[in-house]
Amino acid sequence: MGRSLSINIIRGMVLVICVAIGMIIAKSFEAGAHLGATLGACYGALLIILDHLLRYFTFRGFSHGTMGLMVGLFCAWLILRVNFFDNIWFRGIENHETIENVIKLTVYTGLGFLGTMLALRSNREEFSFIIPYVRFRQDSLVEQPLLVDTNVIIDGRLPGVCETGFLSGTIIIPRFVLDELHVLADSPDPIKSERGKRGLESIEKLKQTQRLQVSIHESRMESEELVDTKLIQLARQLYAKIATNDANLGKVARLQGVKVLNFNDLARALRPSVKPGDHLELTLMKEGRDENQAVGYLPDGTMIVVNEAARKLGETVEVIVSGALPTSAGRLIFADLHQKSGQPGNG
Repeated sequence: MGRSLSINIIRGMVLVICVAIGMIIAKSFEAGAHLGATLGACYGALLIILDHLLRYFTFRGFSHGTMGLMVGLFCAWLILRVNFFDNIWFRGIENHETIENVIKLTVYTGLGFLGTMLALRSNREEFSFIIPYVRFRQDSLVEQPLLVDTNVIIDGRLPGVCETGFLSGTIIIPRFVLDELHVLADSPDPIKSERGKRGLESIEKLKQTQRLQVSIHESRMESEELVDTKLIQLARQLYAKIATNDANLGKVARLQGVKVLNFNDLARALRPSVKPGDHLELTLMKEGRDENQAVGYLPDGTMIVVNEAARKLGETVEVIVSGALPTSAGRLIFADLHQKSGQPGNG
């Protein structure tokens, strides 16, 4: 709220200054002060409208566009250095000076526009052509801003991942995501309320993590209704990545050129690779579906069914993986008791 108030105060000051300048100019031309005040107010209002239209245009985008404009104008200058207009045929055309000026203006405008648009659509790595033999340090994965959505905050794994040092730098929490968490926390539904409170607690843990900067982005992007659309647009404006558990959001974001960190994909990638013949230590937790089977779990939650192990329930035994069966819920792994874990006298 403080940032919005500051912006509105600055806009008001600019409007007052424009009105005062308009009155001074009108007085110098011996015109009515009211006319100058009106023209100054119109000019100030035009600036405020332009600022509102460019509210999502970042300083980085402005610098990219300026660089592209300079490159485009330089290319136009190089082209026009060739004197197309000094030949006798062209000099014989009526009003050739006017035509020459129009052609030059067209070339400068066209190449300036193309340079600006190409620069805005390019990433910062493509700007290395300007200084081809100088490579500045690239932003690594952990140094790039990370934009988080509601479900990955509620999930609760983000603070732990950041605490380990795998993620550091800047975590950006949009204001509309924070508002959504507040609504959930104040909900009369106990399940929704618990989810919202868990999300707010995750933010507090993030703020206490060293080597991590947590910032709240104040833009509510009220012109958009869908939260996913707001996230993607904000990520493109901030050149940030999105951290999420939503597979559909990830697909849409990637289609629009936004990089996505999906924590569910990360969890699957970190699952240990279990192959037939591997030896594992496993605590048998419950009976299996078939007779004499027992079930245990790996630290990542993978279920392992151990044959002929019902008598070992509650014990930690060594097993040998015998095979795996893919299911809709994931891989179902089968194992047998290791010889030394079996009954005495086996083998």
